[in-house]
Order: sequence, then C-alpha cells, then structure tokens
Amino acid sequence: MTKSASDTFGGTFRRYAVLAALSIATAAGAQEYPNKPIRVIVPFPPGGLVDTVARLISSKLADALGQHGLPVVVDNRSGAGGSLGTEMVAKSAPDGYTLLMVVDTHAVNPHIYRSLRYNIFTDLAPISLVVKIPLVIVAHPSLPADSIKELVALAKSKPGALSYASAGAGTAGHLAAEQFKLLAGIDIVHVPYKGGAPAITDLLGGQVQLSFIATSVTVPYVRANRLKALALSGTQRLAALPNVPTMAESGFPQLDTGSWVGFLAPARTPAAIVTRLSTEVANILKDPDIRGKLTEQAMDIVGSTPAQFGAFVRSEHDKWGKLIRDANLNIAQ
Repeated sequence: MTKSASDTFGGTFRRYAVLAALSIATAAGAQEYPNKPIRVIVPFPPGGLVDTVARLISSKLADALGQHGLPVVVDNRSGAGGSLGTEMVAKSAPDGYTLLMVVDTHAVNPHIYRSLRYNIFTDLAPISLVVKIPLVIVAHPSLPADSIKELVALAKSKPGALSYASAGAGTAGHLAAEQFKLLAGIDIVHVPYKGGAPAITDLLGGQVQLSFIATSVTVPYVRANRLKALALSGTQRLAALPNVPTMAESGFPQLDTGSWVGFLAPARTPAAIVTRLSTEVANILKDPDIRGKLTEQAMDIVGSTPAQFGAFVRSEHDKWGKLIRDANLNIAQ
C-alpha cells in the first residue's frame, strides 16, 4: 500500500515543524543564558598563573553577560597536569554553565598521559585564547654566563654539569629547554618540580643553575637582581624587561614559544553560547583595569575567536608532539 501525497506532505510538514521548534527552543535558551551561576574549572591549585587569569576574567564575566545577581565561581580541581579538572568539564553538560580555563600543558597532555579519558579536540569546544606569556631564560647570579652565547659555550665545556628547573614535565618551560638543547647541541640536566613556585625557590637558592619559565613568575626577581635574565623566548622584547634580548637576537629564532592560557567549554555547547562567551571575554580584555593587571604580570593580551583558538591548540599539539618524538623524551605516564 502506497502513501498518498497528502500523507507524504503531512509527514514532511511534521518533521519540519519539529526541527523548527527545536531551533526556536535552542535560540531561546541561548538568549536566556545565563539564568543560573556559572562555574569555571581551573585544573590547578589556587594562586598560580591559570588561577590568576581565571579570577580576573570571572570577576567581570557575570556583569558582562548581564546577569548581575548570578555569580561566576572559580573552582580549583587540580591533579595530573590539569587533566583531572579537564576531564570533569569534558564530561559536563554542554549548557554553558561549566567552563574550563587551561594552560599550555592542555595541548601536551595527550602526548604524556596514556590513559586520558577525553579528547582535547572532540570533547571540548574552544572559546578564546586569553593571554600568551613569554618565557625568560633566567640564571642564578653565580652562573658564569651573562648571555645565551656564553651559556652555550659554558654548557659545551661541561656536558651534563648544568641543571635547569621546570614547573613540571611537559610544561612550556621544559619543552622549550629541550628544544634549545637540540638546537644548541648541548647537554643540560632537567630537574622537574610540581609548579613554578618551588622551581623558582630552588633556583634562588642555587640548587639549580637555570630555568626556562614564564616571565610573570620571574620579572620581580630579575628586577631585584636575585636572578639574571639571559634572553626571552620569541622575537619581541618585553617592556617589563627592556634590556633583555630575545632568543631571535641571540641566534635562536626557532625558539619562538611561550606559555598561554585559554578558555573552553564542553563539546556540543550551543554555538550561540560559545560565540557570546568569546565576545564577552574579548570585551573584558579591553577593560583598562583588567589590561593593567595582566600587563603588570608581563602577559600579552589576545582574546581570539573560537576558530582561531581551536587552530592554535592543534598547532601546539602537533608542534610539541614532534619535539617529544625528535628529542626522544621519555615523559609518557
């Protein structure tokens, strides 16, 4: 028995009606967003780089979204290089009420942790690259080298005698140092710490000689002459350290890298909500008070589109994966 034309038309009409109703409901939900508190997961302890950025952005986000009575709460869920908190967000409802702030290890963790229970590309939706932070190569004042050229010469004269501290395996500082070792053909020993603060503490005490670490952590010590800065990653000098040359000036233009902080949501969060959050973050980053607080800590303000941030995460993932393979780094866990 064949369907009549009216039956076929009726079925098609009903399908379009359902799709239209769903579209209207989705649009209405996006327009009403937010109507309850928003939680920003920081997958690291309080007081660090990511936490600082997250709290600055969150302090303005509720008002930016027009929901003055609804808080944006920062929730620190640390562990496993940020992967525990990230997994929590990846498995959260994609409704815009559970968000994530990450650092550069986000793109490296898939190369380190064999048992990750999320995919950084398919389980999370990029919102915005918030800031970039150059790395500075700093040394204990007792180190008999005042430039990258002198450091390379010293390291070649004493293979394996110098050590450098990092905030942990797979961090930007660790990988940048390993890239430098390959480019310069030197042997310096990696000493990983559980965060930037203990790494700096031992560097200040002379237990290690060097560190490749975020400028936001080291600038105060360089200004106080408790550490000496040999060079900055990248191609541009920093206003906070105007007399410190770049790695490009020092003969290593390939070492154009640094730390960064970005904002994400669970995958399948409505595009309208992701776009709105990205727009509001970009606007917050134009606020003079926020800009002043971030630039004081030697951070470069970005504020990208979701597509730009997604492409950036992919490039970081691929770049560091190649380095890990080329340097034969045994950091998988």
